[in-house]
Amino acid sequence: MTDVPNVSAALETVESHLHPKPSFDLADHPVPTGREEVWRFTPLHRIRPLLDEQPDAGGVEFTLEAPDGIARENLAPRQSPRGDVLVPGDRPAALADAGCERALYLRIPAGRELAEPIRLRVEGSDAAARSHAVHVIVAEPNSSATIIVDHGGSAQQLENVEIDVQEGARLTFVSIQDWADDALHAGLHEARVGKDATFRHVNVSFGGSVVRLHTNVSYAETGGEAELYGVYFADAGQHIEHRLFVDHNAPAGKSHVDYRGALQGDHAHSVWVGDVLIRKVAEGIETYETNRNLVLTEGARADSVPNLEIETGEILGAGHSSTTGRFDDEHLFYLTSRGIDPVEARRLVVMGFFVDIIRRIGVPDVEERLVAEVERELTVVSTGSTGGAR
Repeated sequence: MTDVPNVSAALETVESHLHPKPSFDLADHPVPTGREEVWRFTPLHRIRPLLDEQPDAGGVEFTLEAPDGIARENLAPRQSPRGDVLVPGDRPAALADAGCERALYLRIPAGRELAEPIRLRVEGSDAAARSHAVHVIVAEPNSSATIIVDHGGSAQQLENVEIDVQEGARLTFVSIQDWADDALHAGLHEARVGKDATFRHVNVSFGGSVVRLHTNVSYAETGGEAELYGVYFADAGQHIEHRLFVDHNAPAGKSHVDYRGALQGDHAHSVWVGDVLIRKVAEGIETYETNRNLVLTEGARADSVPNLEIETGEILGAGHSSTTGRFDDEHLFYLTSRGIDPVEARRLVVMGFFVDIIRRIGVPDVEERLVAEVERELTVVSTGSTGGAR
């Protein structure tokens, strides 16, 4: 006869098959072969330069704009709070940590509410130069801030971002990947959400040859809320991959995931993998994840894999959805039959697809820029170009 306590213990310690055991030791993260579940969609032959041990070549410049009173320090490896939230879960993350001697540490003081966003510009100048970066962000209790990390230029970028949103804090983190067409970028964003804290994470990926980003969220205590939003636009030859993991490891938490992508041109490829794990202790939680993909031309491919792992039935609600489809000709016909130019009609449909997410960022100049970027991408479609040259 089955021993019920042993079964319960096993359920409490179950690990997601999509998330290998984290470790700072590079030996625990061998070079992937492509047969691993977490690597099967990634073009390893193209991202291979990010999997080898290389020194930092200094080909990336970091420019920080932050208001007075925001603590800015550098942290060595294992110097707390570096490593308190993020432990590398794959080889690129382990390489990023090992190769970064001085992590940027930003601390928003308790009770401080920032009216203007903190901005970090990451500008690459050499597509053959490896860069390692670690950013550590702590939002102390009852603080409020928005942080924007803006990537551009040419580089081979390995980047870890660890975020601690403490009790009652409200933090919005926006990561924009607007690289040149030859850039490679692999990143891990790891956040821990405290009691009654609110965390909003926005990923925007338009540029780069290969971009592969993990976004992970867990909860320090009860009542935390996480909103994970994303928009991406893959052109001919681009590979854009987003992997998300929400670990509901505390009661009464909430999470909402909404990612939307468009693809155009030969061999444009997007990958979205969303995993939500509801542990036995996470009673009273509520979660939903959505991914929508719009294929604008022939030759493009979108892979979308939602996952939901549930260890307790004592929850308020949980669900997921995924859709991938071509441009709706009926919508286009409806608009053109009312006198709207076909190019303008297409623009209206696609802009409506994206703008709901873009408007959630809450930073007007960033929203305007992203709307303009979508407009530029649509110009590529309307002119029949096969690439998205920047």
